[in-house]
Amino acid sequence: MCFSLSENPVDPGELLARVFEEEYYSTLKAEDKLFKEAPDAVQLEYITTLVNGVSEHSAELDGYIDKYAVGWKFGRISRTAVAIMKTAMFEVLYMPEVPDSASINEAVELAKRYEPKETVSFINGVLGSFSRGEAGGQFPAGGDHDSAPEPQ
Repeated sequence: MCFSLSENPVDPGELLARVFEEEYYSTLKAEDKLFKEAPDAVQLEYITTLVNGVSEHSAELDGYIDKYAVGWKFGRISRTAVAIMKTAMFEVLYMPEVPDSASINEAVELAKRYEPKETVSFINGVLGSFSRGEAGGQFPAGGDHDSAPEPQ
């Protein structure tokens, strides 16, 4: 949904209502096993907080990507990678109940489904640097979350 908002700016509440409308949501089952069951109340609250927050803080999160994607021009980063990083960054900054390491690891796992290996490494590096620089993150310099491909 965060990717969708960046591609088609609409009110996040409208997007959430449309996606979780029972008839539409049932059509998603054929696309991915993730949609087998509708989210429960706790999951829906998390999703709503995340989608609304990423939308509300979009410019701020873009700035962090630009800051930590050293040597990369923002416009050259895939929109999928941007949406994944913004989601993880929002969790790190505004959802203290989600550990930084979980946000970053989930972002990397999600990226593996949609992006080439080099981009996955790039996302990992940007998010690790961001976590250490902005949120006092849990990843030591030189650790797994420090690798990124050469700038383009």
